[in-house]
Amino acid sequence: MSVFLDKPVRAVSVGGGTGQPNTIRALRSFGCDITAIVSMVDDGGSTGILRKETGINPPGDIRKCLVAMAENEYAPLPQSLGKRFAFADNHAMGNLLLTALTMQTGSFIEAIQICEQILHCQGHVMPSTLDDIVLCGLTRDGHEFTGQATLGTGPCALKKVWISPSFCNAYEPAAQAILDADIVVLGPGSLFTSVIPNLLVPGILSALRRTKALKVYIASMADMQGETWGLNLEEYVDALLKHGLEGSLDVLIVHRHVEHDLGLATRSFQAITGEQIRNAAAERAWKILPNTMHNPDPDWYFRPVKVTDDMILRLEKRVPTIIVRDFHDKERPTWHNTQKLGQILRGVVESCRLPLR
Repeated sequence: MSVFLDKPVRAVSVGGGTGQPNTIRALRSFGCDITAIVSMVDDGGSTGILRKETGINPPGDIRKCLVAMAENEYAPLPQSLGKRFAFADNHAMGNLLLTALTMQTGSFIEAIQICEQILHCQGHVMPSTLDDIVLCGLTRDGHEFTGQATLGTGPCALKKVWISPSFCNAYEPAAQAILDADIVVLGPGSLFTSVIPNLLVPGILSALRRTKALKVYIASMADMQGETWGLNLEEYVDALLKHGLEGSLDVLIVHRHVEHDLGLATRSFQAITGEQIRNAAAERAWKILPNTMHNPDPDWYFRPVKVTDDMILRLEKRVPTIIVRDFHDKERPTWHNTQKLGQILRGVVESCRLPLR
């Protein structure tokens, strides 16, 4: 329970991918009552294989959020859910468990709830929809792609995304959680393939526009895939608002790196870490696009999102409150530091003095 409010803050995290678990951890740091609403468009890797072979809803991002919600996410059982088996199509154990439970019970929701019980989750994880949907996208130079896994393989950043079929039903408890929330946090995470897909579910977007909750967007720190490559902060926010949230966003949280004299040892460690991340990103991209690039440059796949004072001034006309901080995590340069993020979110909640019902 929050130490500064009589009742737990009802927080909803909206997203997917690797960014959402970090938001969950940040919200847990000050005792929120959390519901995670997860995008259902993932069709790559282990998740893609299981969707194709069994017809299950995408389990991968659900699994990541369940682990982040676990009473002790570093205990052997939660940690084992992310264990992958190279001899079995590189499936994660948690993906297989969710698939098996869905097939046994006949319900993806029941499978999630069983996992919540097993892990003693401190909150709930919900899909944005249970309908079978496919994410499609249009790049800024006019190329169309079908399937979430292909959207980051184009020659330039995406302009817009949509789902097929064009209409799907929201998972009603997820929409209700948004309506009942005190704060809704979107991101951080892949803009077009993790955050915005939730807005493409009409019932979720409607709930976001109707809720009295404070709506916060945590902008990404860095680009690591083709879908947003080259976009600056203003273009990130513009894309989010144009996909349905124009006039509805209350707070924008922005990372802006502050340089310090870190000392030779620390600088060397950061350089090694950054190089490892860039090389891994380049290797993944090379596997996807072996015939479209002759000599992949690791730096092409990873760079900070550009932020300037002029951008902030223009965005202040579209978003009432903008918070700019250095969220740098020296061990994971592309992730927001969880402790710093938790402090900021707590400050946002406290300063607004939410009228808890």
